[in-house]
Amino acid sequence: MRWACVLLLLFPVVLTLFSCSESKKSHADLVLVNGQMWTVNPKQPWASAVAIEKNTIIALGSQKDIEPYILEKTEVVDLKGAFVLPGFIDCHTHFLEGGFSLDSIELKEAGSKEAFIRRIKEKADAIKEGEWILNGNWDHQQFESPLLPRKEWIDPVTRNNPVCVNRHDGHMVLLNSLALKMCGISNATSDPPGGEIVRDPQNGEPTGILIDAAIRLAEKHIPAPSFEEKVNACRAALEHARACGVTSVHDMAYSSHFEVYQKLLEQDELTACVRVYVQIPQVDDIDLKEFKQWESNSLLVFGGLKGFVDGSLGSSSALFFDPYTENPDRSGLLHAHMFPEGIMKERLLKAEKLRLQVAVHAIGDKANHMILDIFQEIFDFSEARDRRWRIEHAQHLIAEDIGRFGQLGIIASVQPFHAIDDGRWAEKMIGEERILFAYPFLSLAEKGALLAFGSDWTVAPLDPIQGIYAAVTRRTLDGQNPEGWIPGEKISLVDAIKGYTINAAYSEFSEQLKGSLEIGKKADLVVLDRNLFEIPPEEISRARVQMTVFDGRIIFQKGRKKSRDSEESNS
Repeated sequence: MRWACVLLLLFPVVLTLFSCSESKKSHADLVLVNGQMWTVNPKQPWASAVAIEKNTIIALGSQKDIEPYILEKTEVVDLKGAFVLPGFIDCHTHFLEGGFSLDSIELKEAGSKEAFIRRIKEKADAIKEGEWILNGNWDHQQFESPLLPRKEWIDPVTRNNPVCVNRHDGHMVLLNSLALKMCGISNATSDPPGGEIVRDPQNGEPTGILIDAAIRLAEKHIPAPSFEEKVNACRAALEHARACGVTSVHDMAYSSHFEVYQKLLEQDELTACVRVYVQIPQVDDIDLKEFKQWESNSLLVFGGLKGFVDGSLGSSSALFFDPYTENPDRSGLLHAHMFPEGIMKERLLKAEKLRLQVAVHAIGDKANHMILDIFQEIFDFSEARDRRWRIEHAQHLIAEDIGRFGQLGIIASVQPFHAIDDGRWAEKMIGEERILFAYPFLSLAEKGALLAFGSDWTVAPLDPIQGIYAAVTRRTLDGQNPEGWIPGEKISLVDAIKGYTINAAYSEFSEQLKGSLEIGKKADLVVLDRNLFEIPPEEISRARVQMTVFDGRIIFQKGRKKSRDSEESNS
């Protein structure tokens, strides 16, 4: 009887404690159930359900594990067995340019001289007299006869419109005669350091092709887009990213891009985390306070500095130790960022002093060797710290340089799709010996390098699924290498997915916040229509995004009515 009285007295206290405990328990805003979720977390590789509160994962496991977090107001989505990964992180884009490209002339698929001319004529016929024809992303390696286009090809169909259309790698443009005249480029114009005006060998006249630094001779005469045009281009790029499952991008850009992203951030339209890298010459007069203000917001961050050592393989401006096989008089070009001599090291030393991350473009084997040497010199005389410096592309290496990435802690920021694109014609340019060390993904990884993946959009498609397919199969776009181009450098599906998730997060110092599905991490997820682990590798490219969740919100879902937080796609 005495114990019964004690229990009656204690009951209100116990009830109050229980109620307090329940009130503190989180309740989900969004729950996804009945999925096949590969978390990229080795401690819990798979799950079937996830609970999200605001922008954070609060529970992950089975549906039974998630049920306590579901209230009447919780949005519950049945995935019906769909495959789920962490949101994709693209470590190398030209994001605003990508947005502009979505609504400009498309020359990438022009497979002949005639198709190239026809598409430019159609554009000229559709626009006002005097309006520039820009962008294009042409690739002469796809022509039936891979000759560089010339101004004479397009002059007859563009008499009233200046033309400056770029090769898809961004290291070469074609101008028509009207544009050359407007830009003051003639046979008397000197090549700038780090660039070349391609000339007719018979008469010395410009052919219309400008390479690398010479492109600036034209750019300064092209009307700059307005701020509103930039904002609209960014909206288009973000819409495309949502449909590709991309929830974070690294924009290799300019400081002026910040105000565009800030505008969209203020309007709650920034549906991807954006990490902006500015051109390395800005370190000479950089205002860290201006950039560091973004660090307080995880959606828009100043990433660091972007530099260049050389050009591109397709433009024959990637810098090699030995000449190009098909052009023995040429071994590539140093980029303007390398002039005057010693300036790259000087600027990198400033970056080291300011404790900034750097991402340096190097494609040819000599370019990679040079920047590795500079990195090593700086590291040898600096304090040990967590730099996470990166080499962008790292496409062609000499054998002894492969291990230096891991030894120095240099991140190999690579773009797998380039391998299946360039693999169609690269051997013609540099020969069968050097080609063995082209895009050496597996060799880099086995020797300790961390591989972070990106697209280089607009040079290649933004879609990470195509990048994963390329890394796993190395099947070239022409179908000529069904077992893979340089098949010994294929990597596993696990490692390819990591390249776009946890490794990519590491490359931006964010591996504790995203890159895997774990309790406490950001709720960025992508839902695919098939389990990549259950299909043959050659079918990976057919996978399609069904849903994208960013910052805890569904921002893309096939068949879902469009709203600010969700988009519909019929692709």
